[in-house]
Amino acid sequence: MEVPEKYYDEIFEFKGQWDVPSKCGLRIRKQAGKTLVLVTELYQDNPGTSVTYAGRSLADQVCEAKGLNPAEIIYIECNPGTQSKLSFYEEEYFQVTFNGAAPAVYRPLRKEEIAEWFDAQ
Repeated sequence: MEVPEKYYDEIFEFKGQWDVPSKCGLRIRKQAGKTLVLVTELYQDNPGTSVTYAGRSLADQVCEAKGLNPAEIIYIECNPGTQSKLSFYEEEYFQVTFNGAAPAVYRPLRKEEIAEWFDAQ
């Protein structure tokens, strides 16, 4: 269940929960004055915390490593398709909004939105 490289530009190493070494796919695009940050779950190639459980910590680590302002990014999580018969392994994208100490808000994205943002490059 290896994640194809079409989902990311680089592997990003981050500190997961309890500082466990973790990895995700990362793609960053600037478009129309916005910085889009796409983190992709790597499943078995990630030895630690999933992108969803890393949440705000991962977003902050990406911003720090890449010199981005957390208040100026659009943060997107991707769970790539794995050709599995199990529905929870279907390709999904979520725009995640972090609002202080409140729980993160996840908005499912249509494939057309993702294509508009990332395939137009």
